[in-house]
Amino acid sequence: MKISVFGIGYVGLVQAAVMAEVGHDVLCMDIDAIKIAQLQRGQVRLYEPGLPELVRENLEAGRLRFTSDERAAVEHGRVLFIAVGTDSQADGSANLAGVLAVSDAIARHRREPLVIVEKSTVPVGTGDRLQARIAQAAKDAGRRLDFEIVSNPEFLKEGSALADCRRPDRIIVGSASAAARETMRELYEPFNRNHDRMLFMDLRSAELAKYAANGMLATKISFINQMAELAEHLGADIEAVRQGIGADPRIGYHFIYPGCGYGGSCFPKDLRALIHSAGEAGCASDLLQAVEAVNARQKGKLFERVRRYFGDDLRGRTFALWGLAFKPNTDDMREAPSRDLLEALWAAGARVRAYDPEAMHEAQRLYGDDDRLQLMGTPEAALGGADALLICTEWQQFKAPDFALIARKLAAPLIFDGRNLFDPERLARQGIRYFAIGRGERLPAQGSPQVESLQRSA
Repeated sequence: MKISVFGIGYVGLVQAAVMAEVGHDVLCMDIDAIKIAQLQRGQVRLYEPGLPELVRENLEAGRLRFTSDERAAVEHGRVLFIAVGTDSQADGSANLAGVLAVSDAIARHRREPLVIVEKSTVPVGTGDRLQARIAQAAKDAGRRLDFEIVSNPEFLKEGSALADCRRPDRIIVGSASAAARETMRELYEPFNRNHDRMLFMDLRSAELAKYAANGMLATKISFINQMAELAEHLGADIEAVRQGIGADPRIGYHFIYPGCGYGGSCFPKDLRALIHSAGEAGCASDLLQAVEAVNARQKGKLFERVRRYFGDDLRGRTFALWGLAFKPNTDDMREAPSRDLLEALWAAGARVRAYDPEAMHEAQRLYGDDDRLQLMGTPEAALGGADALLICTEWQQFKAPDFALIARKLAAPLIFDGRNLFDPERLARQGIRYFAIGRGERLPAQGSPQVESLQRSA
């Protein structure tokens, strides 16, 4: 099947590459001419495990092509995916400028029937808006265009997007048209063979399903973080609580890991857009607003701990930071908790030496040559003489470090962990003072050299 994909960001490129992999003829369009030129050479700017190799393989096979010619892309596909960004506007609403620009290009150039697929996350009612806009533009041009609008939301997780796309747990298709549904079934047939994963519904329900899914996952994260705060005040261990509630199959273990807050390109903007949509519809959104407020507070937890330990004035202090990306297996720092922490530390006068396996270039792009941030080549290099180690991202390589080395390299054996990577009892035995999320604190034995070092640092 011939497919066009408008918007070659994270979602569009993954979708295009996987569709090409199963044999579809995919033409990708983006207005960023530099990005297109790089992709035509097989160069992928974003980090996603396995994606560069898949893009190059299908580019060489001729199943995947890239262009900045909107007319060629509009005319190519029997199915046209809209996968452009829908970032937040000042009022929290989704920015639909890119989506509407694609609809206008379709109205200008398309003559043959087609199925238009909303892959971008868009507010409920956007499909109806596109239907009316394209039909009116075609009518104004003195012609009739035969087309259907379908909502087909993405449920990709950064870091495992290829697996999610190749083996989806569900394929939601929102459309009342039997012909459009059949086209989508044909399109997704290679991904739907073991058992039927397709869920058909009306257009508006499919649009809302995406927001509702992200709202539920964000709610689980904020809930466990709220419980972690309560555990700290009541002397409980949130890790034991997590295991206790996760064993209930109605709750499960997914998304109930306490930490220093969620970030990334989806949850924050989608929650804001859902709150805005609720307001426009005259509906309450108090639960969603509470989820957002808990997350904003959670992003300040590590800095609160640091400030409580060292005092408000951090001038002359240097901190080692492990993890800049908002989650492992990505270089994405959009709304990452590390950014809140960095900026709070700098405002208090501190300097930071940071390491991340993939997000160093992104940090350089965001912060340039700010002399308050030094990007280090290894996790160990960030430690030397630092007043404490701070952890913001749960990369695999951080989970089993040499604790004796950490204690030796730091000015004092002190860790503030925003992802609960370690066993507090073990660190106490290692002589390291350890502050996690919702786990209380285990102190090294009194009289040990580590305690004396900690007393001098505080």
